[in-house]
Amino acid sequence: MPTITIDGKKVDCREGVPVLQAALEAGLEVPHYCYHPGLSIVASCRLCLMEMKMPNPQTKELEWAPRLFPSCQTPVRDGMEVRFESPAVQGNQQHVMEYYLVNHPLDCPVCDKAGECYLQDYSERFGHASSRMVEDKHKNPKKNIGSDTLLYQDRCVLCTRCVRFCDEIAGAGELRVVDRGNRCEIDVFPGVPLDNPLQGNVVDLCPVGALLDKGFLFRQRVWMLRHTPSVSPADSSGATIWIDHNDEGVHRCRPRFNERVNQWWISDEQRFAWRAYVRREHERLTLPRQRRGGETETVRWEDLPAILRFRFEQAARAPSGPQAPAPGSKVAAVLSPMMSCEEAWLLGRFIRSVAPQATLVLGHVPVVGQDRTFAKGFVIRAEKCPNRRGVERAMESLGGPNLALADFLKAAGEGKFAAAYVVGGYPESWVTPDMQKPLAKVEFLVVHDLFASPLSAAATIVIPGASWMEREGTFMNCDGLVQPFERAIVPLEGVKSDGQFFHELCGEPGLFRSRRTREKMAETMPEFASVFVPRQEPEYAH
Repeated sequence: MPTITIDGKKVDCREGVPVLQAALEAGLEVPHYCYHPGLSIVASCRLCLMEMKMPNPQTKELEWAPRLFPSCQTPVRDGMEVRFESPAVQGNQQHVMEYYLVNHPLDCPVCDKAGECYLQDYSERFGHASSRMVEDKHKNPKKNIGSDTLLYQDRCVLCTRCVRFCDEIAGAGELRVVDRGNRCEIDVFPGVPLDNPLQGNVVDLCPVGALLDKGFLFRQRVWMLRHTPSVSPADSSGATIWIDHNDEGVHRCRPRFNERVNQWWISDEQRFAWRAYVRREHERLTLPRQRRGGETETVRWEDLPAILRFRFEQAARAPSGPQAPAPGSKVAAVLSPMMSCEEAWLLGRFIRSVAPQATLVLGHVPVVGQDRTFAKGFVIRAEKCPNRRGVERAMESLGGPNLALADFLKAAGEGKFAAAYVVGGYPESWVTPDMQKPLAKVEFLVVHDLFASPLSAAATIVIPGASWMEREGTFMNCDGLVQPFERAIVPLEGVKSDGQFFHELCGEPGLFRSRRTREKMAETMPEFASVFVPRQEPEYAH
């Protein structure tokens, strides 16, 4: 591990990284625009220049070189000495910031990026207090460059992060720098809008307010938002995200750095997955209901555990006789891959406690197309659920009979099951006629779901579920990596979080906490003894 000296302080750094990255990881604030650790290095913004000691051509002794060096383009070497706290470096920062602000509009009060804008922060810390610009500013029109993205060209600092991302990561290359000199600007090719499956990342990459998300435009001030770490439910990759929310609800999702899964990026599916839950909010189930004859009535949450235990125990009692089925074999639970690992394990425990020979079934696994692999290894998975592996692992640990969904539906259609607990939780409609018809033959059917459906209309008991944003737990991704997610917002009025309900269903006291549940799970599943939490990058690290 090389050790370098930055402003008189020894810093241990990773082999091969640029000096700028080493300084940022050491907690130093070095201004920069064009550098990003996931993209190629162009050293065009000239804001991160540093002084460096070099051998004197005549005496061979180390002396401060007369020129400045781009710290983003200079790899670390053991023993090297650099400095940013010097009159020459600070003078360069002030001059460069003045150039960037020559034509930049003074529209921070109406800019969505205000509060997390590098230009705003750097102009305060490294720029001049006033401008010497007296001529009219050069103005560029706002551009509609894609279905989800706007470009405010007059705010652009031409860092080219967006251009390099579209070339190097997305591989689509829709964005380009056009014209020359002071007329340079970012634009799309004629008739080729910014529409690749990763395009939302250019908004995150933009260090200023040039590229903006249409869905977030003028909705919230960023300093009013709270940020909750989560895992995307959009597919099985396990991409980590930030959910930005406040008392008014969720307003956006952003990528959260994860060195083992998604690096700095997320797909548009993962970025906008929360919108499906909001779009169908009017269809949400909000109160537990029980059907008696042709009518339904509301059930108190406090009464549900006793009702369910009694009815499932009743169904588990098999008639005696040589041809009678094994006790509990007519009971089943369909565990959705949208459930967390803890929820699946708790529900499986409950079902097996009332019917030891109950059948556990992995629910519907939505698959769309095939996996799509992009440059530098980013993958959009065809499997559109977050926790198939985790549910399968919970079922395996609980032992006993398991069935594939198709086999279970066939057996249910033949009348082999008297009671079943079916969990949904999908953001889109998932109940097909092929599912509805056989499940209608189950005498005691419990449906635990987010939205009303033909299946919930036919169920004996309907239990409202909470979205992944309203719950806490862990997902196991397609590679077996267990990652935690936290609750961002409270469930809708009348809804209890799934983990809390299953916790009470198992007779556990107090509040549900996923960490405590994992401690019990780890007794039979060692992989849950610890979970993977990505390292947090320092501020201004990219």
